[in-house]
Amino acid sequence: MKRIFLTLAIIANILLIVTMILGLLIGDATDRNPVVQQLVGYHFLLAIASLIFAIGVHALVFTYFMGTGRWMEETCTTYRLPETFQATSQSLKYRILAPLMAAVLLLLFTGALGAAADPASPVQFHGWAGIDAATIHFLLAVTTIGVQFIVGGLEYLAIQNNMELIDQVMSEVRRIRIERGLPVS
Repeated sequence: MKRIFLTLAIIANILLIVTMILGLLIGDATDRNPVVQQLVGYHFLLAIASLIFAIGVHALVFTYFMGTGRWMEETCTTYRLPETFQATSQSLKYRILAPLMAAVLLLLFTGALGAAADPASPVQFHGWAGIDAATIHFLLAVTTIGVQFIVGGLEYLAIQNNMELIDQVMSEVRRIRIERGLPVS
């Protein structure tokens, strides 16, 4: 799972960075030049694709922890293993949940603010505290990408710790199965 996650997280971050660079190339989105408007369209489409992909990676991590947590519960119950295994598994899942949700919410908020900052948008967000909408969107995008890197690192460490815990449980299961004369694969 570590390699799969790492590959997907790298792709997600590259997509987000390319989306941001493409947004910077736009310059003035109110310019009616066809090249500028084409860049706006590409930025919008890539932003949606990046957003969906990045959220999908976070959803995969959460699903992984839900699945391995359930496996841990069933295995610990079946083999009467110490409750520390299950408690550690739950702790890993719940520690990563808040940063994961923060990253997802930042992605959604950045996308929504970008859509609202678009001059063609009916929302017509013009900015806040003397800062124009495009600058606020850009600053939030930079923050979001930074948070994605940090949360990705936290997710990677949590996955690594969970895999080590699973290895410990599997060692205990093997030991118990050997003691009972059951087949071990």
